[in-house]
Amino acid sequence: MNLKTILSDIAVERLVGPPCPEVTSLSLDSRSVEPGCMFFALRGSEIDGHDFIPSAVERGAVAVVCEHLPESPSPGTTFVLVSDSHKTMGEAASAFNSHPSRRLRLVGVTGTNGKTTTATLLYDLARALGHQAGLLSTVNYRIGDSVIPSTHTTPDPIRLNAMLAAMVERGCEFCFMEVSSHSVSQHRIAGLTFSGGAFTNITHEHLDYHGTFAAYIATKKRFFDSLPPSAFAITNADDRNGLVMTQNTRARVKTISLRSPADYRCKIIEQHFDGMLLSLDGAELWVGFIGRFNAYNLLSVYAVARELGFERDETLRVISSLSPVCGRFETVRSPKGITAIIDYAHTPDALQNVLDTIAEIRTPSQRLFVVVGCGGDRDTAKRPEMARIAAANSHFAILTSDNPRSEDPAAIIAQMRAGLDPSHRAVSIIDRREAICTAVAMAQPGDIVLIAGKGHETCQIVGSASLHFDDKAEVTKAFISYDL
Repeated sequence: MNLKTILSDIAVERLVGPPCPEVTSLSLDSRSVEPGCMFFALRGSEIDGHDFIPSAVERGAVAVVCEHLPESPSPGTTFVLVSDSHKTMGEAASAFNSHPSRRLRLVGVTGTNGKTTTATLLYDLARALGHQAGLLSTVNYRIGDSVIPSTHTTPDPIRLNAMLAAMVERGCEFCFMEVSSHSVSQHRIAGLTFSGGAFTNITHEHLDYHGTFAAYIATKKRFFDSLPPSAFAITNADDRNGLVMTQNTRARVKTISLRSPADYRCKIIEQHFDGMLLSLDGAELWVGFIGRFNAYNLLSVYAVARELGFERDETLRVISSLSPVCGRFETVRSPKGITAIIDYAHTPDALQNVLDTIAEIRTPSQRLFVVVGCGGDRDTAKRPEMARIAAANSHFAILTSDNPRSEDPAAIIAQMRAGLDPSHRAVSIIDRREAICTAVAMAQPGDIVLIAGKGHETCQIVGSASLHFDDKAEVTKAFISYDL
């Protein structure tokens, strides 16, 4: 595509060099630049892409997007000076792929918890109703029937728009994607046209990145501020920041609630470990999901479906047949009656929700053992709170390693233990496999073992290495080893 065409709707401060080179590819990594490429020099927290402009030019970049010009610009390369290379990359990636989001009905799901479940169930619902659809989630990316391993909740704009273009080519009508706060802050969704957005909830998370809770809220809100008048904005009226999210949006606002009047309402009639009976928009239906948080997720799915024009009764029928997302309150039952629950809960609010759900369902004779850890190189403020919640809501808590990354797992657990008081029954076991085995060994038939934090993940990040580790597989092996 001609550079002039790519830049036609993009604010450019200055253009230096040939005005109309033909661009054959885009890259944010100088090592992947090939002749004909358009290179984006991005400022990062540790690396400045401007330092790699000479390498990109040497490899054949015909255009370079940058925030400041090199001292001696190469005469054969076009330098595009902009105020924000990240934002420009999103807009250029969309233009280079002929604006694929305009040819799909793209729905973004944002919030602290519930994004993956809501987006995935929307994909499953659309497919069950006979529509081709795509999915961009923490667990995986899907283009119709094809499944692609995910690297980020929201991929970089170049990959994101390429996948959206592939969805259009495959005949997809819809795409449902998680919109993380990082993606908003880093302009990964710049240049996209959304047909709608849904807000699940917001609790303390990613403060290591955003600095304050207020900044985190403001970043999430920017997604709704950017929605066009033709879009819909669905928000959780039961979350105290739910209406804050949509107060400045141009989109039509619809509310959901389990507690108060709203455009879409739901009520839990009864629940068990194999599902719950809901009253949803005036209809009673049994769903294979557990917990108040899942009632909110299903209500969001229903509201989005109705705003997209899906028929009410067919939507309710399909919702009653949907299955939980891998690693989200996923149950494994031993032959002798111990129930293991694997859940991705890695924030205090998510962990409390899971524990509240278990408390509502379990009988007084059923004991609860919780295995929980906290990831390294992430928000440290939540560590003592995670331990406190686990210990205060269980018979016994086992604090263990999650994804320690560059941190010492023993130091992470020590920070978690600061949240415990003398009345709490808890032990620290650094090795996650040993921690799971210990919880299983302590449990008796009828008891419950919650393994929180990793959910669907099948690897553990230790240092820079990704080591295979699957909570579900480990607890299953433990059941066999202890003949439970």
